[in-house]
Amino acid sequence: MPPRVEDLLRDLAPQVLGVLIRRSGDFYAAEDAVQEALLAAAVHWPRDGVPAKPLGWLVHTAVRRMIDQRRSDQSRRDRESLALLQEAPTGEIPAKDDTLILLFMCCHPALTPASAIALTLRAVGGLTTAQIANAFLAGEATMAQRISRAKHIIKASGVRFRMPTRNELAARLRTVLHVLYLMFNEGYASSTGHELNRTDLADEAIRLTRMLQRLLPDDGEVMGLLALMLLIDARRRARINARGDLITLAEQDRTQWDQALIAEGVALINRAIGKGAVGEYQLQAAISAVHDRAARPERTDWPQILGLYGLLEQLTGNPIVTLNRAVAAAMVDGPAAGLTLLAEVEDRLRGHHRLDAVRAHLLEMAGDTRGAMAHYRAAAGHTTNLAEQRYLTTQAARLKMQAARDGVASG
Repeated sequence: MPPRVEDLLRDLAPQVLGVLIRRSGDFYAAEDAVQEALLAAAVHWPRDGVPAKPLGWLVHTAVRRMIDQRRSDQSRRDRESLALLQEAPTGEIPAKDDTLILLFMCCHPALTPASAIALTLRAVGGLTTAQIANAFLAGEATMAQRISRAKHIIKASGVRFRMPTRNELAARLRTVLHVLYLMFNEGYASSTGHELNRTDLADEAIRLTRMLQRLLPDDGEVMGLLALMLLIDARRRARINARGDLITLAEQDRTQWDQALIAEGVALINRAIGKGAVGEYQLQAAISAVHDRAARPERTDWPQILGLYGLLEQLTGNPIVTLNRAVAAAMVDGPAAGLTLLAEVEDRLRGHHRLDAVRAHLLEMAGDTRGAMAHYRAAAGHTTNLAEQRYLTTQAARLKMQAARDGVASG
């Protein structure tokens, strides 16, 4: 399928889903119908051309699929709902983007936060079950069951497809922010596939967060999350070379960083810090701002970053934060300090490629070439992103050549 068609389908999918849920009130059946419509488009559009009104085409096709589904299972459908659905839409499809409503609907309080996040990443973000499982450090089969249960709960709840009230917004906001954060992370550093990132997913996360920020302009954590996304996304052009290989932060050409995004992100985080209690997204944005302000790697204020990671770790207890704090500790106090911190999360992250990658980096800083080689190889074996795997394998090969030059036995 041509990339242009694939990107268009990915952008339109949550909008089509929103239209069908608004009309039918049946999340489960609507998502099935949308998937079938997307498959039909993937077959017809490359051959026949993209229709003049692609959203309308998808909505019409999905509605017909839903009607067929209801006709094929008469015992579970009531006639009144069927009659309503058989009034297939005619004329123009309203140019209304219901994605934000869909996002809040998927974060309904009837669901546990974990189930709400998983369902939203699937319905709004278009992530595969495997990608969502990776974000949760969970098994794919377990995640599939969780998403299926979440759909049933949403259906049984009878929730109306509408924007939540102000009180409902407040109750769901934390989950919504976490979903957008995970969407952006998967877009910026894809967990699977050949490409290092998925710009479409990162862009959609930023777009939705901008919409949320317009809805809640004085919320410090919404501003913090948007600032974080912008400050990280500003480095996008410098992060990958012409071959699609990863370039680490220390090696990036900082003249390629998007200064307009950095200025916007810094202004947002400066405003957010004055909005009351400082939250996790504000802290992460503050860390990114320190990196983005450094014109050269050696001018990075690592003591400030170490302090911010310490606050973030206390706030979240997230083991990935500890990994990042270990790197900052190594830059401030030497690699031994960083390696000591890794021991605190070894059991929680055993088998995760980031643990091995950070350990390899710190061992290399400490001069342990053989140990660094082994952990770069282990990290390459654990990651499911082929671009990242190439980078880690290249690091191991580089150290092997270095060891050979230095006369160190590589084992």
